[in-house]
Amino acid sequence: MAWLVLVVSGALEAVWATALGKSEGFSRPLPSIVFGLGLVLSMAGLAFALRTVPVGTGYAVWVGIGAVLTATYAMLFDGESAGPVKLLLLVGIVGCVAGLKLTH
Repeated sequence: MAWLVLVVSGALEAVWATALGKSEGFSRPLPSIVFGLGLVLSMAGLAFALRTVPVGTGYAVWVGIGAVLTATYAMLFDGESAGPVKLLLLVGIVGCVAGLKLTH
């Protein structure tokens, strides 16, 4: 259960990070609200998961999932470049996250 919550919390990290960028310094209400809710839910899930998963592993998985999903969203919807080296490096992060789960 902790690992499932950790993965969902990592996805919520991507939600709040993306919403933060779209809030334009908290001047846009809807993205600002999404940021706040996403942040609270993501942190609460991380805190729950870290009761079972070691902190170093849990934090690395949480950040890795959030980073990959945030970058993927930006490439698909916000016009960020998606070169082969960047894609390969993102795949590497996914592999490292999966490896951390397998070693636990």
